Amino acid sequence: MPLPSKAVFLPFVLSLALAVAACDNQQQQGAAPAAPPPPEVTVQTLATQTVPLYTDLPGRTAAYRVAEVRPQVSGIVLKRLFTEGSEVQAGQQLYQIDPSTYQAAVQSAMADLAKARATAKSVEAKAARYADLVKINAVSKQDYDDAVASLDQAKADIMVAQAAVDTAKINLEYTKVYAPISGRIGKSAITEGALVTANQTTPMSTLTQLDPIYVDVSQSSSDLMRLRQAVSAGLLQKGQADQAPVTLTLDGSTQAYKHNGQLQFADVTVDETTGAVQVRAVFPNPDKELYPGLFVRARVEQGVRENALLVPQRATVRLPDGSAAVWVVGADNKVATRPVQTAQAVGDAWLINSGLQAGERIVIEGLQKIRAGAEVRPVDPTAAAAPAGQAAPAAAGQK
Repeated sequence: MPLPSKAVFLPFVLSLALAVAACDNQQQQGAAPAAPPPPEVTVQTLATQTVPLYTDLPGRTAAYRVAEVRPQVSGIVLKRLFTEGSEVQAGQQLYQIDPSTYQAAVQSAMADLAKARATAKSVEAKAARYADLVKINAVSKQDYDDAVASLDQAKADIMVAQAAVDTAKINLEYTKVYAPISGRIGKSAITEGALVTANQTTPMSTLTQLDPIYVDVSQSSSDLMRLRQAVSAGLLQKGQADQAPVTLTLDGSTQAYKHNGQLQFADVTVDETTGAVQVRAVFPNPDKELYPGLFVRARVEQGVRENALLVPQRATVRLPDGSAAVWVVGADNKVATRPVQTAQAVGDAWLINSGLQAGERIVIEGLQKIRAGAEVRPVDPTAAAAPAGQAAPAAAGQK
């Protein structure tokens, strides 16, 4: 059989090549593009914990005791027996007032007492004689009664004279002005040679006890009501008021005061102008670092929340109505927003009242990569922090 000529064979080969190319193009056009992998997000599995709740309150320090030193007798100040700004002890003598007139008053009162006692002896002897004579009717009953009355009056005169002696001695002792409390004494308002009068309005000096020291803070009455409601509802365990610890931060400082204080009392009335309740704590101040009038911030423990859930603040988002929500990763690794109710901030986290349960996973990083209903690849924070190039372990429930 004769072979076909080149003119017949060449068109056949070209047609076959075009047909194969067309088939390849149809197969490439019909294939779907590959789907992108799910975005990787960092998740946190919620677990309950016991959380002590604190409230930061502004306040000021106040002296534990303040005593204004005033004279109780009049006279010229002879000596000042302390150094201004020094520490003095209770009972230490601070001033000496001229005692001469008061010493004379003591001697005069003692002389009156001796006179009253001498008179009483004479009257007592007379009453004793009349007691025997009245029995034999040697003296009248009236004379005897007068003698007994004179004896009673003489005894009363002795008591009056004794009281005058005691008063004179007290006034003499008042010429020595003592420190009523221990503490730091301020400047002296008078000098030697100055005249002072009893119960004058201007103090001679002022004593301030600095150790311990009070810290007075103000708490909003609305916060106090919410606290009591949480205690009543069983959401918060309230400790004893005299055992509530308090920490202190000085104004302009980021470090806490090295000594912890304790809550002493909370006032029972609300200030009508500020709507706040006064709370007082007491702090040890052995080094005298705190002075009255300092502005401070006190952190007061309000109670303990059992089975509490904490969510990092960076994991929360705001819904259009202003409420808070978090992204929850389901068992199928798909995300959805969940409205939550927050109670208060605890450090860098929110305390959750409702909306979440222990064991659920929430997205804490990668929020910008996700949308509602999308599938994600969750990793825990430890895995997310692994060095680059090191294989990270898969989170529980990852496909």
